[in-house]
Amino acid sequence: MLRREMLEIMLAAAGTSMLPRLGCTGPGAAIAPGIQLYTVRTLLEKDVEGTLSELSEIGYREVELAWLHGLTPEAFRGLLDRHQLTAPSMHIGLPQLRGDPAPTFTAAKTLGSHYVVVPWLDVNERETIAAYRARAAELNTIGRQAKDAGLQLGYHNHDFELMPINGVVPYQVLLDECDADLVKMELDLYWLAKAGGEPAAYFARHPGRFAMVHVKDMSTSGEMVDVGKGYLDFQAVFAKADTAGIRHAFVEHDQPPDPLQSARNSIAAMRRVLP
Repeated sequence: MLRREMLEIMLAAAGTSMLPRLGCTGPGAAIAPGIQLYTVRTLLEKDVEGTLSELSEIGYREVELAWLHGLTPEAFRGLLDRHQLTAPSMHIGLPQLRGDPAPTFTAAKTLGSHYVVVPWLDVNERETIAAYRARAAELNTIGRQAKDAGLQLGYHNHDFELMPINGVVPYQVLLDECDADLVKMELDLYWLAKAGGEPAAYFARHPGRFAMVHVKDMSTSGEMVDVGKGYLDFQAVFAKADTAGIRHAFVEHDQPPDPLQSARNSIAAMRRVLP
């Protein structure tokens, strides 16, 4: 299942009395090591509460949502509370935000998520620079709706946004044409490196734009590995956290052989580099 199909169950969450728990940090504040739940999705499919409990025991206090695995937002929030976890961010496909995003926003507040992040663009929506400009305009519209609801829209990159189309880098189009206040960026450090990009250069050119990062390491052969098992310089990234605007950092591994061991390895490495 692709993440653009995730959290569809949330759209059934119309109306709730639960208050949001944002868990956001400000400039200069310590960044807690978080984990994108996509990393442990195979475990969540079998045992949601047991997996969340394990992550809490490992030491995580923040998670980023990918799916709800058949639970309602209220039920999932209850499990987060029980295991001393917060979910400051959630991924949700662009199709679910088109039209009337209010049910999604209601679900985000129930879950305690402040950031609603678009994680992916379908191939037919990113074939040309004109398509990216259209997506930027669309993100601005949804971003305004999110802001009016007390939330923040975000966008998560892969490597395809960094591959030039007729000499133009699509990610630069998004940075230039998305309103900096309405659309924050979640910079995936692995996919940036895969495309040959340098985080420091983006932080310098677009200060304050990168509210979140996905911390994923790369081997010398280009494979995704646990944080600390590759060569990416995360200490240099977090040295620029204030310039970048980083508030949250989520480790992730798309295909870990042992998801919980990957989570353990990554949090240990994160604790050595986080400010």
